[in-house]
Amino acid sequence: MGFKTGDFPPVDLETFLDKPLMERTKTLALHWVEYGFGTPKMIHVTYLVKIVVLWLVAGFSLATWTSGVGPAWDVSGWWAEPVVWQKMVAWTMFLEALGIAGSWGPLAGKFKPMTGGALFYARPGTIRLRPWKAVPGTNGDTRTVFDVAVYLGFLTALLALVVMPGRVTDSLAKALPGNDSGLVSPTVSLVALGLLVVLGLRDKTAFLTARAEQYGPALLFFGTLGFVDMIVAAKLLIVVVWMGAGVSKLGHHFTNVVPPMLSNSPCLPFLGFKRSLYRNFPQDLRPSWVASGFAHVGGTVVELVLPLVLLFSTNRTITLLAVVGMVVFHFFIIGAFALAVPQEWNLQFAFTTVVLFAGFPAGEGYGVGDMSSPLLLAALVAGLLFFPVLGNLRPDLVSFLPSMRQYAGNWASATWAFAPGAEEKLNTLAHRPTKNQVDQLQAMGYPLPVAEVTMQQTLGWRTMHSQGRGLFSVLLSRVPDIESRTVREAEFACNSLLGFNFGDGHLHDEDLLKALQKRIGFEPGEFLVVWVESQPIHRRTQEWKLVDVATGVVERGTWDVEECVRTQPWLPDGPVTLTSTWTREKDGALPWVSGPARTQTRTPA
Repeated sequence: MGFKTGDFPPVDLETFLDKPLMERTKTLALHWVEYGFGTPKMIHVTYLVKIVVLWLVAGFSLATWTSGVGPAWDVSGWWAEPVVWQKMVAWTMFLEALGIAGSWGPLAGKFKPMTGGALFYARPGTIRLRPWKAVPGTNGDTRTVFDVAVYLGFLTALLALVVMPGRVTDSLAKALPGNDSGLVSPTVSLVALGLLVVLGLRDKTAFLTARAEQYGPALLFFGTLGFVDMIVAAKLLIVVVWMGAGVSKLGHHFTNVVPPMLSNSPCLPFLGFKRSLYRNFPQDLRPSWVASGFAHVGGTVVELVLPLVLLFSTNRTITLLAVVGMVVFHFFIIGAFALAVPQEWNLQFAFTTVVLFAGFPAGEGYGVGDMSSPLLLAALVAGLLFFPVLGNLRPDLVSFLPSMRQYAGNWASATWAFAPGAEEKLNTLAHRPTKNQVDQLQAMGYPLPVAEVTMQQTLGWRTMHSQGRGLFSVLLSRVPDIESRTVREAEFACNSLLGFNFGDGHLHDEDLLKALQKRIGFEPGEFLVVWVESQPIHRRTQEWKLVDVATGVVERGTWDVEECVRTQPWLPDGPVTLTSTWTREKDGALPWVSGPARTQTRTPA
């Protein structure tokens, strides 16, 4: 992998796209093992420059300058100033909400332009998706002037938190008598939170872009709690985030996430190590014991054990060692350059770890037992656990982000299949500030075959994950003309329609498909979608559905997750077992449907 030149798959561009779908995905998956996306290192440097300039330099310069705590380069003078940490929370949330933090740039499928976010959310007429239909006042799927005003008002409130000087409160003066830098305005914090709630009830895409599940509770704490209670509540918040992610890694999915994630890391250039993440490259791409070690020792155990140490330890040395462990953990994720590219989020969490647990340790009056009221403590714990518990039991009701299943592999996902020429209809979508990714790449000067293979690399990536085997099984068994169709990874494709995707299939579920159909009007059979919900924590199966965007759901069914992780990404033994639970009657308008409800069997690999 060079600085300006990437590692493109070694394929014959004149013949590769004519090969069968699963033969193509096998070739691309094998290439991914050694080179990931094959991105030129110049792209990774671009990400590093972005986080250094916008998050590190601009963020800390603003936070320190407006707090009167000395110059930004005098880190020893302000690293434990609570107002600096509060302002960095607001600044990070601002960058996220603006669309220039997570899910930004080429690694997230944004090529030209490289930013989504505000290009969509500040533009009336773009597609707006609401999280729950039962909420009054949220009807419609079009972003209005009111939605834009709420979004811009929210950004303004976040900026106000960053630039306004802090003020000393009674609770701060009591806890830190010598502190004169103060805390951010509680009133402005609550204004930002109120706007965020309104935004979230009407526009789940913008809400999730802001990483509201991470930073929204912090705004609530800034606005309502005394200083000690605020610090302890923030500790509980970050511990719930860590441990929620740790619990989500206990299933079958996460082990399959680690190999393709590390294969994509520019910080791990050794081909031998990358191959060691798989059982027997190139014959067997299931995770090896090395990958399992990284997944469940370096991931699951760290996120379940170290947070508890940080929360309850009163030993200074043990606490500092746990702080170092969590900071290293977050920097490891940064170096992996996961396709969601949550770089700023990981940096903010690393900084938060240092401030909260090294700056205000439990043994010095900032433990869970130091909260002002046991009832307040109980209410905070219940409130912080509500969405993670609900989301694990009923993933259809809650995004995997508030469910605290960050990058655990248990995602709602989808694959799109277009009849010849049908994908181009998406480019007719009014008010959309982007084109399809394959067209974005061509606008950058890449020939169509190169652009097409580049986008198909994401299909190879998807097959390396557990749900990918199920999605492609449905395509192969239910869509007889699949070889003539253009197949797209929905997570990437919906980015160009909504401006954001962080791996959450709820952003491209039937609500988006209905919005597209209303605006474009696909013919029956032109645009097919296989969509799967996350696996509930208490079940062995995932629920999938096959959707014709023009006519609605055609079939529903389940597959067994264990069977998906046993087979190879390219399904050499055929589709996994698909149990059909409901099928719409064939009516002649859907000639591609291969038959009525049925159960398929196969010999496991």
